[in-house]
Amino acid sequence: MSKSIKDDFTDHLFDAVLLLKNRDECYQFFEDIATVGEIKALGQRLEVAKMLRLGATYEEIVEKTGVSTATISRVKRSLYYGADGYAMILDRLGIDDSNETKEIKG
Repeated sequence: MSKSIKDDFTDHLFDAVLLLKNRDECYQFFEDIATVGEIKALGQRLEVAKMLRLGATYEEIVEKTGVSTATISRVKRSLYYGADGYAMILDRLGIDDSNETKEIKG
């Protein structure tokens, strides 16, 4: 885990997120704590990670998500060389390269 993000404020934020019970509560909390752009960017990054895992090309990812190739590169670097957060979540969502038609649940 990166020491640069770990502090009391971030611990408190993550503790708060863990208290959310459903998607509606997530929308309520995140709408208050972040801008629409920040929330959308996080969602796009998760979609980029999913698409990379499923073998999509940069061109396909740009077309679907509208993110820059720089963002795709950053997500790819995190996906393969980061703290394994993307891998953990994609695994839990059932997203793997053996089933390219599977979509994120929900």
